[in-house]
Amino acid sequence: MQYIIDGHNLIPNIRGLTLGDLDDEQTLIDLLTPFLRAKRSRAMVFFDRAAVGQAGQRNFGLVKAVFVPAGQTADSAIASYIRQLKGASQNHTLVSSDRAVQTSARAYHAAVLTSQQFAQMLQEFYEQDPQNDVTEPLLSAEEVEQWEDLFNQYGGMPPDGLNP
Repeated sequence: MQYIIDGHNLIPNIRGLTLGDLDDEQTLIDLLTPFLRAKRSRAMVFFDRAAVGQAGQRNFGLVKAVFVPAGQTADSAIASYIRQLKGASQNHTLVSSDRAVQTSARAYHAAVLTSQQFAQMLQEFYEQDPQNDVTEPLLSAEEVEQWEDLFNQYGGMPPDGLNP
């Protein structure tokens, strides 16, 4: 099973993520990777409003991101992609709450999940195994020791002597 994801439609449904975040697309990709690995799946994530010179496809392992250029929408790019899949679309699941995109996916017999349903699946996955959560990476014991040594060298003050 491969997922076709409307990225900017999904982001606001994930706790701790907003479209206003500077790196919201990369954070979503990072959240998807462990989930996809556990599900033995892949995803094609579409993001619209790509910055000038940033449009196109990029491969992030199990996630392929499509940055749709200005003047086009992720919705139209998703519908076009599903049409190109033809019969193979029945092996895909669309993740979007946009009704028009859902309708085009169903016309080609792709499964459909709303963004809220998929966000719930992600949340349950991370609640079952919090070590997979990439939103708050844990430091190794060695890294904690290095930071403690650094702070102890300066009596708990930053190296420049200023209070934060």
